[in-house]
Amino acid sequence: MKFPRTASAALLITALICADRPCRGEEWQVTLHAGSHDRGGGIVRFSAPQNLRGNAVLEIGDGATVPVQIDGGGEAAFIVPALAKGATKSFVLKAAAAPSLSIEGQESGDALKFAVAGRPLFTYQMAAGAVPEGVDPIFRHGAHLHPIFTPAGKLVTGNHPEDHRWHRGIWMAWTKTEYEGRHPDFWNQGKGEGAEKAGTKLLAEVRFEALDLSWSGPVHAGFVSRHRFIDHSGAASEDVLHETWDVTAYRGAVGDRPVNVIDLISTQVCASPSPLKLPKYHYGGLGVRGNALWNPVDAVKMLTSNGDDRLQGDATKGRWVYLGGDVDGAPAGVAVLIHPSNFRFPQPLRLNPKNPQLCIAPSQDGDWQIAPGKSYVSRYRIVALDGPADAAFLDRLWSDYAEPPIAEVAP
Repeated sequence: MKFPRTASAALLITALICADRPCRGEEWQVTLHAGSHDRGGGIVRFSAPQNLRGNAVLEIGDGATVPVQIDGGGEAAFIVPALAKGATKSFVLKAAAAPSLSIEGQESGDALKFAVAGRPLFTYQMAAGAVPEGVDPIFRHGAHLHPIFTPAGKLVTGNHPEDHRWHRGIWMAWTKTEYEGRHPDFWNQGKGEGAEKAGTKLLAEVRFEALDLSWSGPVHAGFVSRHRFIDHSGAASEDVLHETWDVTAYRGAVGDRPVNVIDLISTQVCASPSPLKLPKYHYGGLGVRGNALWNPVDAVKMLTSNGDDRLQGDATKGRWVYLGGDVDGAPAGVAVLIHPSNFRFPQPLRLNPKNPQLCIAPSQDGDWQIAPGKSYVSRYRIVALDGPADAAFLDRLWSDYAEPPIAEVAP
């Protein structure tokens, strides 16, 4: 598979390859230019030399190496060593024996579970999972990420909370919509007057369709899957949107602070010749529900890239947003970093004043639509981390994401 790229050149990697014969000892020189940011812990991608496939390492000095993961398409990736802004440093790239899998994805029933060096990182719930005892089965849901853990093993997401049974870890759904004269609500599954009148009939849902690809590796793991946005409110059920999730996870660190990172790319297209109209509304889009321990109003902390808390930050725009609180006596949280290529960036935020839930909500800025023949692409980096919210730390993580490493290979 190919990884997404942007045109930014914040970190330049130049692989110097012998043009008319293999380099001595099948080695290549990789030169890193830090650019305008301090580096360390972010993922670096580049096109591997054509005669370098399989397993490789990067020698970073004093006998130390870091693994380089090369996929079937020749795309290489490694975790960048610490490098101060403006600095340049060269390393040796070479083939190596097969490393152990540090990030592994494994199917378990209707779930795809990921672990970092054997410790749980997150689960992708594919088909709809079970509901808690006593909860109406209409609230069964899939196509979301939960649970998500920090490097220390702290749980930072919630599912099926008592106040909103349809909330589910991290998910994508639209709330106020118009489709062929109907108004399917893909967010509030099972809620509302329409659902009550229909008994247990599900009026709209986001349904897992298929797992197209999953992988494990020494640097990253992930999956590609498909979802269906289905409107059941008409005479016959009808697909409104088809969505692809491309998810890559890895373990990084900035200084001595590790982070669990999940890159999510959602691509939505119309499933028919009719558009999905999205009127102005205060939420709908990427949703995040926090740990149930943070349900009390005073137990949760929210912070935006503008320095606002949950009350000041609601209905503002941001580059990133943080949600957290204490877990087992220590602070932990999850941040959503918003890619600058996203629609209406910096994107509007909904910070729920009553529960630990937030939303990246582009519809706040006014009416719009997903039109037939045009892909609606959203990119987010989800970071689970231990410790208190730190704006400077999150700014640095966002800079690494917004200005990602790119590669140049000498001819």
